[in-house]
Amino acid sequence: MRNTLRELRASKGWTQEQLGQALGVSRQAVNALETEKHDPSLDLAYRIAVLFDRPVEAIFDNPHV
Repeated sequence: MRNTLRELRASKGWTQEQLGQALGVSRQAVNALETEKHDPSLDLAYRIAVLFDRPVEAIFDNPHV
């Protein structure tokens, strides 16, 4: 699933580790999301949206839908 997570994280000046801590996930999980190797759970997608104060669909885009 395409996403803008890397850009959003960079705009805050956060490392993957810092974002992971804010979301309660590992740095590796953040990396997997940013490189589009894994899709977030609905819960995690919602937490990301709340953290960046944006709608989920403004961060994640599923090109297969």
